[in-house]
Amino acid sequence: MVPFFTIWTGQQLSIIGSRAAQFALVWWLTLETGSATVLATASLVALAPQILLGPFAGALVDRWNRRVVMIMSDSFIALVGLWLAYLFWSGTMEVWHVYVVMLARAFGEIFHNPAMGASTSLMVPEKHYTRISGLNQTIHGLMNLLGPALGGLLYSLMPLHGVMLFDVATAAFAVIPLLFVIVPQPKAEHIAKIKTSSFLSNAREGLRFVLHWPGMLVLLAGASILKITLMPAFSLVSLMVHNHFGGEAAEYSILSVCVGIGMLLGGLSLSLWGGFKKKIYTILTGMFGLGAASLLLGFTPGSMLWLGMVSVFAIGFMVSLTDAPISAVMQTTVPPEMQGRVFGLLGSLFSLTTPIGLGIVALLGDSVSVPFLFRLAGAICMAVAVLSLFFPSFRNIEQHKFNEKSETTESELLLGGNTERVAVSD
Repeated sequence: MVPFFTIWTGQQLSIIGSRAAQFALVWWLTLETGSATVLATASLVALAPQILLGPFAGALVDRWNRRVVMIMSDSFIALVGLWLAYLFWSGTMEVWHVYVVMLARAFGEIFHNPAMGASTSLMVPEKHYTRISGLNQTIHGLMNLLGPALGGLLYSLMPLHGVMLFDVATAAFAVIPLLFVIVPQPKAEHIAKIKTSSFLSNAREGLRFVLHWPGMLVLLAGASILKITLMPAFSLVSLMVHNHFGGEAAEYSILSVCVGIGMLLGGLSLSLWGGFKKKIYTILTGMFGLGAASLLLGFTPGSMLWLGMVSVFAIGFMVSLTDAPISAVMQTTVPPEMQGRVFGLLGSLFSLTTPIGLGIVALLGDSVSVPFLFRLAGAICMAVAVLSLFFPSFRNIEQHKFNEKSETTESELLLGGNTERVAVSD
C-alpha cells in the first residue's frame, strides 16, 4: 500500500492546485463576460474529449505502460497551465483561450483517469477497494470545500498568472513520485495479445465486454437515469435558494458547503466501514437514500431553510455511498488488461448524461418549479433502486468473472475474433 499512497498523495496535492486555478479562471470569465452562455460552453467543451474519445483513450492505456501514461498526462496538463500563466502575464489572454485550455486539460485527463483507476486495482488488495473509493470521495468532498476558498484567497493575494503558476507547481507533486515508484502492469502475455490488434479493435473489445455484462448494463442504465433526472434540479439550486427560500448568496454558499460536508463524511464513513459485504447493497442504499433526501428537499417549506440544509447534507452523504462502491465493483470484476478500455467507455457514457440533463433544463425553462424537479427526481431515484433488485444479473454483478479457462460459463465474449469465456453466475 505504501507505493500506492505515495502516488495517491501526490495526485491529491496536485488536484488542490487545479481546483484553485479553476476557481480563479471561472471567476475571471464571469467578470470578463458576465455570460451564462460562455460559462456553459466552457463546461461542455471540457466534457467533449471524455464523451468522444474516452473509449479510444482507454484502449491506448491498455496497450501502453500506465506509469508512463500518467507521467505524460500530468506533464502535459502542467504545460497547458504554464501557457495559461504566460497569457495572463503577457496581457494577451482572451476568452477563446479558455476553451482551448479546457479542451487540452480534458484531453490529458481522459488518459490519466483510466490509467490511475486501472493501476489502483493492481496496487491495492481487493478487500480494500471500497475503502479506497470511499477515501477518494472524502477527498472530493474536502476539495469542494477547500478548492474555492483557496482559489479566492490566491486570487486576492496575487495576479492571475501567479495563481496559474501555483497550479503548475503543485503538478510536480503528481509527477515526481511517479518517476521513482514502480507501478505494476498487466501480465506481459495479455499486453502482447492486445497489441496483435489495432487500438480501434481494442476499443470495440471494450464495448463488447460491457454489452455482454448484463449486470453492468442495468447499473449503467440506472446510474444514467439518476444523473439525467437529478441534473436539472441541481443545476437550478441557486434559483431555489432565491425564489423558494428567499435567500441570497450567503444562503446559497451554506447549502453548497453542506453538500461538500456530506460527501466528505459519507466517503470517510465508507473508508472506515468498508460498506456491506456485497457492494451492490451499498450502492442500492445510496441510490434509495439519495432519492429520499431529494424528495425531502423538494417538499421542504420555504420557511424551513434548516431542513433544506439537512436535506442537501444527506444528498452529499448518499452520493458518496453510491459512487464509491461502483468504482470498487468495476475494479473487482474487470480484468486488469481490460480496465483502461472499460473505464474509458463507462466514463464516456456517464459524461454524456451531463449535456442531456442540461438540455432538459433549457427545454423546461421556467415552466416548472425547482422543488417539483427535486420531488420528481427523488421519486425516480427511489423507484430505480427498488426496481434494480428485480434483476438477478444486477444483484450478482460482483460474481461476473473473466476466466479464459472456465468450462462452466453461461455467456461468451468475442474479443478480437477469439472466443474468451466470461463466467456469469446469473
